[in-house]
Amino acid sequence: MPNSNAKLPSNHRGGREASRRELVSRSLQSAQHCLENQDFGTAYAHYLLVLNLAPELKTAVKETFQFTLFKWAEELDSLARIQDLFNCYEQALELYPNDEVICNSMGEHLFRMGFRDEAAGYFHKAVKLKPDFADAKENFYRVANWLVERWHFIMLNDAKRNLTYLRAIESAVHSGSKSVLDIGTGTGILSMFAKKAGASFVYACELSKTMYELARDVVAANNMDREIKLLHLKSLDIEIPKHIPERVSLVVTETVDAGLFGEGIVESLIHAWEHLLLPPK
Repeated sequence: MPNSNAKLPSNHRGGREASRRELVSRSLQSAQHCLENQDFGTAYAHYLLVLNLAPELKTAVKETFQFTLFKWAEELDSLARIQDLFNCYEQALELYPNDEVICNSMGEHLFRMGFRDEAAGYFHKAVKLKPDFADAKENFYRVANWLVERWHFIMLNDAKRNLTYLRAIESAVHSGSKSVLDIGTGTGILSMFAKKAGASFVYACELSKTMYELARDVVAANNMDREIKLLHLKSLDIEIPKHIPERVSLVVTETVDAGLFGEGIVESLIHAWEHLLLPPK
């Protein structure tokens, strides 16, 4: 039985390397020829082969690869081959996981197809990767206008409401409620109230990807990202100990808009009472 750990003879290794280089060279030539003939699908396939065989060429071919990807994606979109389009972007992001241009382009396709929450995630990532990327910033603000409900802004500017919540949370925490779950955290304001009041453990769940990302930014900006655990989940999907280690002693929520039934507020509170909240003493 051959020894799988045995070293290949140097001439054999050299032959394999020469073959790899030859295949890479031919594929690059074929990709260029396909681009000249506007055969973007075949050119894209050649570039995938090149980048998998020669990852050291990623920087050198990045711009041409992006151009090929975007042109091929336009064709797939026009042919309504949506799954193929997304597959191409997933392949591209495996090769260039931190490429803000590809992230932004993926977001644009998702937004046009109505997947606004998912689009916001890609736009947000693009802005994180390159804060001065004007197109991504404009796209993120545009999709945020669709997703961030106006009542969030009204609530955040309602000083009386905020003070009432702060006092109620402080009272509960000072009375012994040291672990808190914030359902539908939105911007994370109630979670931060709980932490500032002295809660030892604060968990917050948010179903909307856009609001979840926003909450992460807000919490981090207030230096509480290590003290508040944010979950991109429906409260009904929270499991102990998978997501939180044990039942909490206080549940807070501000899901009072017309969209609360999308989360199922009654079901959420019943679930929290039965499965996530410590029984009353």
